[in-house]
Order: sequence, then structure tokens, then C-alpha cells
Amino acid sequence: MTGDRRKFSRQNEDARRAALIAAAIALISEGGPATATVRAIAERAGVTPGLIRHYFTSKEALMRAAYSHVMDGMTAASLAVVATAPDQPQARLAVFVAASLRPPVVDPQAMGLWAGFLHQMRRDPEMRAAHEASYLHYRDLLQGLIAALPRVTDAAQLRSEAIACNAVIDGLWLEGSALPHAFAVGELERIGLQSVGAILGLDLAAHMPDEGMKP
Repeated sequence: MTGDRRKFSRQNEDARRAALIAAAIALISEGGPATATVRAIAERAGVTPGLIRHYFTSKEALMRAAYSHVMDGMTAASLAVVATAPDQPQARLAVFVAASLRPPVVDPQAMGLWAGFLHQMRRDPEMRAAHEASYLHYRDLLQGLIAALPRVTDAAQLRSEAIACNAVIDGLWLEGSALPHAFAVGELERIGLQSVGAILGLDLAAHMPDEGMKP
């Protein structure tokens, strides 16, 4: 019984922590970081303001957790499709790029959160560290997929290619999230596959696994 109570308590705490993060994300995406006051977050999450301190050392710590949650969630969504792709390097890279340029990764709420934290990153070393960690995590995954391609290359080239490909994907993600109605269905994916393929010297779009996954 003691073990069951501890398990229930842990699950309950995880749910409350997740609710606080979700409330912070919603408020920031709606009106920027200034709207995400401790009181507003608590009200949105249905808890008392004092409870926030139980789960986070400060409001800033909660903001960093919210940012990391969204960024890591987008990376996880892109990576999840790789598990369903054929065990072929070009196909795995293709589906990873395509998934990074369609919903749920392309998302106005996520873009709003990212934009809301731009200034905070410049003056908050811990927020900058959180951004760096999420950026490097995605870029390292991308670089690993590029490294698996059947080509002769070296570490310096792989790093440069990953940085360039990541920049292309980031730019398309930003515009697609900011102006979702400005692009036709599949347009961002198609441009992303063409652009990343051009950097790497291959027809990446031709390696999408099947017609159902092609943009």
C-alpha cells in the first residue's frame, strides 16, 4: 500500500507540474512572457500561486521548463517518424526533414513561445543555455542522419552541412508557423527537401518512403 501511495503521489505531482508548464505555455503564446505572471499561471492551472514554488525554484525556472518542453517536444515529433521509415539513410533523413516542416511541429503557438523568449535569452544565461541545449539536440540528430548517408566526408564537412541544413529548416519553420495560411499544403516540406537535398548533393524528395508520405 505504501508503494501504491508513493506512486500515486508521484503521478499527481507530475500532473500538477505539467499543468503549470501548460498554463505558462498558453499564456506566453497568447500575450508574451509579460502576461505569464505567477498569479495568471496559477489561475490558468487551477492551483494557488504558492504552489508554483513547490515545483519550481522561481518563475524564471518555470519559464525555462516551458521553453524546453515545447522545443524538445518538436524535436521528438520529428524524430518519431524516423522509427517508421525504411532502414535506408536517405529515407530516414527525408522523413525527418519533412516532419520538421509540417504540423504539429510547424505550430503558431510554439513560434509565439520562441519569439517571446528571444530577449530573455540575451539577458538570462540559463535561458540561453536551455536554448542552446535544444538547438544542439536537434542539430546533433540531424547531423547523425546526414552522417549515415553513403558518402565520403569528414567531421568538419558534416558539422557545416548540419548547421546549414538546420538553418534552412529553422527558417521555413519560422515562416510556416508565423504565416500558416501563406503556404500551400506540403509546400514547406517540398522546399525543405529540395533545399536540404541541394546542400547535400542528392535528390532527397525522391527518397520519401511512399506516396502517402510525400508532400
